[in-house]
Order: sequence, then C-alpha cells, then structure tokens
Amino acid sequence: MDYFILVPYLILSIVGILMVYSASSVNSQGLALEAIKQGGFFIVGLLAILFTYKMKTKVFQNKQFIMTAILTIGALLVLTKFTSLGVSGGGADGWLQIGPVRLQPVEFLKIIIIWYLAYILSRRQDMILGHFKDAIFKPMILIGSLIVLVLIQPDTGGAAILILIALVMVLASGIPYLYTLVVVGGGVVVSTLVIQFISLLGSSLFPQRMMYVYKRFKTFTNPFADPLGDGHQMINSYFALSNGGWFGLGLGKSIQKKGFLTNAQTDFMFSIVVEELGLFISLILLMLLFFLILRIMTIGIRSTDNFNSLMCIGIAGMMLIQVFVNLGGITGIIPLTGVTFPFLSQGGSSLVTLSIGVGFALNISADEKRKKFDNGKYSESQLLLMFN
Repeated sequence: MDYFILVPYLILSIVGILMVYSASSVNSQGLALEAIKQGGFFIVGLLAILFTYKMKTKVFQNKQFIMTAILTIGALLVLTKFTSLGVSGGGADGWLQIGPVRLQPVEFLKIIIIWYLAYILSRRQDMILGHFKDAIFKPMILIGSLIVLVLIQPDTGGAAILILIALVMVLASGIPYLYTLVVVGGGVVVSTLVIQFISLLGSSLFPQRMMYVYKRFKTFTNPFADPLGDGHQMINSYFALSNGGWFGLGLGKSIQKKGFLTNAQTDFMFSIVVEELGLFISLILLMLLFFLILRIMTIGIRSTDNFNSLMCIGIAGMMLIQVFVNLGGITGIIPLTGVTFPFLSQGGSSLVTLSIGVGFALNISADEKRKKFDNGKYSESQLLLMFN
C-alpha cells in the first residue's frame, strides 16, 4: 500500500466532510444531513478503493470489461437526458435519480475515458510512433460521441473537462512533442479569441437553453456590472476569500455562507475553506493535494508498463484539471464552469470517481513494486521497508 497516496486522500476527504457540514449547516438548521451523505459516499469510495486495489491489473486490461463500462455509462447518459429519471440542476439535465440516490454520470465518464484510452493507446504504441492519427481516430470518435451526450444536456463545463482529459491522454501517449506545443499554444489562442468574440457579439449567439453559458462569460469579464444578479456569486466569492485573511474567521464562522453565497458547499467550497480556515491552512491543503497529484504522476512516469503509465498520468491530469478549473473560476481567471473542488466539495459522484482513481493508482504502485522485486532490482528487505 502506497501511503503517500492513501494518507493525503484520507486527510482531504475527512476535511471535506467537515467543511461540507460547516458550509451546509446554515441551510439545514444545523443538521448534518449533507455531511452524512458525503460521509456515506466516502465509505462507498473506500470500498471502491479496496475493490480496485485488490484486482489484478490484467483484469482492467480486459477489452470486454472496458467496453461494458463504456456501454453502461452511455446508457446512463441517455437515461439522464431523455427519461423522467433525469434531474435538472445548474441549467443542465446532468443528474440521474435512482431511488434515494442521485448520481452524476459525467463524473464517472471521466475515469472511464482515462481507462479506455489507456487501454487503446498502450496497445497502439507502434502505430502512434509511426502514424498516430490512424491510432487515435476511431477511439476519439467513440469518446467524441460520449462527450456529445454530455454537451446536449447541456453541460458545457463537464464536456470541456472531458475534452481536456482526452487531450492529456493523447499528448501523453508518445506523439511528437511538436504536436503538444501546437495544441497547447493553439488552445490558449483559441480560448482568448472565443472569450473576446462572445463579449463582442453578446447573447445573440446563444439559444435560450444555453443562456447560462453566456451569463458565465459575462460574469467572468466583469462581475461588478451586475452585483445583485449574475455577478452575485462571484462577488461574494471574492468577499469570502478576502474575509479569511491568513488564519481565517474560525471553523463554522463564515459570513458568506449565510445566504450570500448560495450552494457554498459545492462549486465555491474552497472560498469557504479560505474564509473559515484562512489562507495558511488552505495553502497547506492545496499543497497536500498537489503532493497527491505529483505522487500519482511520478508513478506513471516511472512505470514500466504503458497501460500503468497512461492510467496514472490520466488520473493525475484529471485531478489537476479539476483543481485549475475550480480555482480559476472562483478567482476570476477563467469563466465559472460548475466544477467541484476535488475531495473538499460536496459531491458524491465526484468523490467516488476520485476514489476509484486513487484505487487504480494504489494498485499500479503496488504492481510496479512487485515487478521490480521480481526483476531483482529490490531485495526482500528493501521491499518490506517500502511497504512499511
């Protein structure tokens, strides 16, 4: 068991449950209902880690297993959009109500895309080195069709993150570095032009169903233009970040969560963390999360198996993208997307998905240690020391 992965996961998840209780207690008359739900999903996440950790890595490279997962998530996305089981929220039909449990299929799609592309790309290394376009064309058609199902919900933020995850996987697969530079540079330029284009042409570009996307771009450019309307959340997020100072107002003493910053326990959780615990503790939590991401990334870079390597890089990339998008949104660097902060924000589907990713990373870490022992790189005493 790699405790450099497990311990940060446990600390962040437990702090997340505590902060969900603090942020949601105002709206639930002091009851811990939301925290209990988050705690329940945390237990489910631990079971998912145990299951994923105990499985042999070869089982996860079974094509039928992977395709079953893809067909299942595709069916869930269809049910979410086109049946009465779908539940709307934040301008999108992104939730699936199954009895008392509400799931967000797009969260599980993140790990499935990583899993599928790791399997496909690890088996097409010769094609990637020679004709990488042929190697990725059909897989990207399949991934693209799943992303379209997310886009028509419409969940543009979720679709954008899925596209970024897919790009990370392709760029890490071994394609020439020149393409990486072109994609990154082109992405920055196109994003800047799109924001300017939308700002100039205004709401005429968007159908009524997607007006929330335009409002987010409008708020991004100047939230103070409409302080009581579309800019209300962003402005109060700024206030929360400012109120916290270095050492915070104290646990449970946030001002902004008391009706000013609605649904603070989801998208704007990190703002409440800063306000209550202060910038100093918040930076420690952020560094702990970055340590977890770096640890998983390092395991991927050092892996001797292409599948293991791509899985870890994809999981670390998913976490890093989610951190950047959430913090970028609440600080005004990029438009808001409705993405939760990893581990700390309320969101059962997100926590379970991240837990599955941690389980994969723990499994791969142990698998790589076993391989090094079998190859004689480590003695038995050195291996026991690593495990302890």
